[in-house]
Order: sequence, then structure tokens, then C-alpha cells
Amino acid sequence: MKKYLLIIVIIGLSYSCATNPITGKKQLNFVSNSELFPSSFQQYGTFLKENKIILGTVDAQRVETVGLKIKKAAEKYLAYLGQTSYLNGYQWEYKLIDNKEVNAWCMPGGKIVVYSGILAITKDEAGLATVIGHEVSHALANHGAQRMSASQLQELGAVGVAVATGQQSAEKQQMWQQYYGLGSEVGVMLPFSRNHESEADKIGLTLMAIAGYNPDEAIVFWQRMATKSGGQSPPEFLSTHPSDATRMANLQALIPEAIAAATKVNAFYK
Repeated sequence: MKKYLLIIVIIGLSYSCATNPITGKKQLNFVSNSELFPSSFQQYGTFLKENKIILGTVDAQRVETVGLKIKKAAEKYLAYLGQTSYLNGYQWEYKLIDNKEVNAWCMPGGKIVVYSGILAITKDEAGLATVIGHEVSHALANHGAQRMSASQLQELGAVGVAVATGQQSAEKQQMWQQYYGLGSEVGVMLPFSRNHESEADKIGLTLMAIAGYNPDEAIVFWQRMATKSGGQSPPEFLSTHPSDATRMANLQALIPEAIAAATKVNAFYK
């Protein structure tokens, strides 16, 4: 079995040669933007048709205003890094949706949705900048494509396990698949997702600072989120997200770096 799993790892690593200019890291990516963006935009359009968009309100205008500031911050940051062309194909759009769920997301290519339910926690522009900056950062870091690629690799691993155990009894084959499924999810996929969340927090903190928001407000926002959850979150190792305590500690440590980066970027344009 080790031989098959080694082959799978080698295949995965062979696709990990592209370096993302935002994170500075090599990334696992089997899917190009030219393949991903059209599908993303279509799904976004379908979602908007099936949900109630809030228009013409103070809240809707705030989402648009903050979204545009974060967009400009991303453009400035990438231009500062000499990576202006990186945003080719992005089509930024920001919509406030009438939904009580505490949520927001950004699809690949810059399609952003904020649910009205999260506004009670964001409260102001800085809180909203924390959320939108985080979601935009997922798109800039190509996390959607990486998750798709990781899922494909996980499926390939399951095939490898099936081949490696093909001569064993049906019960043992099922046992090995269960072991693989649990091990790959808890040991690989969930840490992979938590790492993406931490990356998006870091990038988002820098973007909100470049946009003129105080990054200290990100801590305040997550304190409100922690109060909202009331400690009901699952254990961190079983979650797609870092715990609130881990997240706030990481953000606190990153604030000086975000301020320094924003100072350099904004000074570059003066």
C-alpha cells in the first residue's frame, strides 16, 4: 500500500510548483482560473436569482463601499508586489443577501456575498472590512482551486487504497477505506482547511490595513463572534476553522506585520 500512496504523493507534489504571489507559497492546484472562473460566475448568478438581494439600504451601500475599498487595497498590494496581471479575469461584485445566517463568502474570481445575519456582529465598516477582507483573501490565495485539487487527490488516494487492498476480503477492503477516509479527513483535509482560514486571516488583516481600517478591530469582531457562538464550536482538530481563541491569538501576533506592510504599500503610492 505504501507504494501506491507514495505515487499519489508524488503526483500531488508535481502539481505544487506554482507560487502564489499573495502567500509567497507553492500551492496545490490542478485547476486554472480560465477553467474555474466561468463556472464560479455562473454559480454566483444562479445563487443571486434564487435569493433575495437587499438593495438601496444603508447596509447594502456599506457592503458596496467596504467591498470597493478592499478591492482597491488588493489591487494596490499586488501592484506593489509587481503582480498587477495576477488579477486578470477577476470580476468583483458585492451583494447583501436577506438571510439570518451569520455568514459571508467569496467565490473564485471575486464574487462576494454577505448575509444580513452577520451585520449584527460586524456592526460597523471596520467589522465588515474584517469579514470582506478575509473572504476576498480566500479568492486571492486560490483557496477554492486548492480545495478542489485536494479533494481530487483524496479521491485518487481512495482509488490507491482500493487497488492496494484488492486481493483482500470485502470486509478488510471496507475497513481500510474507512481508515483512509477518517485519516485523510482528520489528518490532512481539515488541517488543510484550517491553514487556509489562517492564511485568509493574515492576508485580510493586511488588506484592511491598506484600506485604512484599524486592524485591531479584527480582534474586536472575533470577540463578538466568540460571544455569539457561546463556546459551542467543535474541537479544533475536528473543525474546518481554527478555534476563536487560536484565531484571535494569531491575529494579535500578526497586527504589527499587517501595519508595517500597509505602511510600505501606501507610502509607495504617495
